[in-house]
Amino acid sequence: MKHFEFEYGHGTLGANLPDSTDVFIPGETVKDPDHIPEDKLEAAYKESLAHPMGMPRLSELAHKGSTVAFVVPDRVKGGEQATSHRKLSIKYILEELHQAGVEDKDILFIISNGLHPRSKMEDARAIFGDELFQQFWPTGQIISHDSEDHEHMVDLGCTKRGDPVFINKYVYEADIPILIGHVQGNPYGGYSGGYKHSATGITNWKSIGSHHVPSVMHRPDFTPVNGGSLMRHKFDEISMHMEEKMGHPFFCCDAVLDTYSRQIAIYSGYAKIMMPESWKIADQRTYVHWADKKYDVLVFGMPQKFHYGDGMGTNPIMMMQALSAQVLRFKRIMSDHCVIICSSTCNGYFHDELWPYMRDLYDLFQKDYMNVLPDMNRYGEYFATNEEYIRKYRFTNAFHPFHGFSMMSCGHIAEMNTSAIYIVGAQEPGYARGMGLKTRATFEEALEDAKKKFVGQDPNILALPLTFKRASVHLCMKDPAQDEMDAYGHRNGDK
Repeated sequence: MKHFEFEYGHGTLGANLPDSTDVFIPGETVKDPDHIPEDKLEAAYKESLAHPMGMPRLSELAHKGSTVAFVVPDRVKGGEQATSHRKLSIKYILEELHQAGVEDKDILFIISNGLHPRSKMEDARAIFGDELFQQFWPTGQIISHDSEDHEHMVDLGCTKRGDPVFINKYVYEADIPILIGHVQGNPYGGYSGGYKHSATGITNWKSIGSHHVPSVMHRPDFTPVNGGSLMRHKFDEISMHMEEKMGHPFFCCDAVLDTYSRQIAIYSGYAKIMMPESWKIADQRTYVHWADKKYDVLVFGMPQKFHYGDGMGTNPIMMMQALSAQVLRFKRIMSDHCVIICSSTCNGYFHDELWPYMRDLYDLFQKDYMNVLPDMNRYGEYFATNEEYIRKYRFTNAFHPFHGFSMMSCGHIAEMNTSAIYIVGAQEPGYARGMGLKTRATFEEALEDAKKKFVGQDPNILALPLTFKRASVHLCMKDPAQDEMDAYGHRNGDK
């Protein structure tokens, strides 16, 4: 037997799995492409900014009196080290803007949290670093997007497809809107950064509700994750509609990041042209052609705190989103009867301050003919317009209530694509059972039950330690012909 330690609450939980168990750890089992050495980063940024793709460089666009709005990702992803992409890209862009005559008083930084919690002071300090924070925070020039501040949102009508588009007014009115983005694997549409950034980070729930919903996320083009889904097309259409109405494009500076959020490559310019180029290198790190067989059992652990915040690994609805995100990433290597075994303390900690509406959502799901998570979708607008939840989003650093519905839309994907999901070590197992999950005390018990009921006595097992602790990859078959869908949404045999 092989012994593993999987994430569990604030620690780990042990598992003894058969010797035939395979293991994949991001950044270790298959090495990432080389990252740019720290002493080469300044040159890499300046080279990228000097030769932006598809548009003039900033020194040609800017002059004294130009107003600039930086759109900067929140803390959900991207790293916070001294050499993080956010910190360095802003530093070198500011140098070029200053040389062109732009004054500090005409610069605004907007943290693009979308429906995520609005950033606190300590969040801003972590994102920007002490020097930039001290330079711009005291003067009110670092703000966090407020999608419910109607005075500072602009209605741009609809895309040709009919999707509503709203944009942060400060971005809309800036002479030079700058998107700082991370090209990291994202289960929603392939990659973060580029047009996904603007389509989700500086708009409101009505616009996000055109794509983070079952009618888009439960389509066959959404799973496994790829860059050719309807959701991805909607991101691009919404952001290009923003550009059309602004009368000029965003200036983007994106970094392809590795497992540890170090820069592999830097790209600048017009997103429509830049994104496909950045994806070529990002694909090498993200779509990992590794598996030589399909797996019947995936085994991993869920810490209490990751990605969206403390409590994600115990809040039952957020647990479902996390499970589904792994299905989206790993579907290409899963057998048709695949089972997931995942540890979670599942102790009833919802983190009500961060997700003030989730307990109500969970309780509703237990009643009124609710059988699967999509049955909850009809409550989306009711929750999204609940004034108390909105006040908590605006003023107490909570998630926007509609964000819960994007989580539920994603959460159903795990049920759609697995034979069963076992939660191991649940302290209050009723919460897991209330989401349709099976519960067992140990990994070993869960595996034995899965063998009897779903996968047979000799299943192919894949252990995935650290799957929520490191920037994940999208695992693929070693032979791409065995994948049902490639990175760009082409199904095998359709190309």
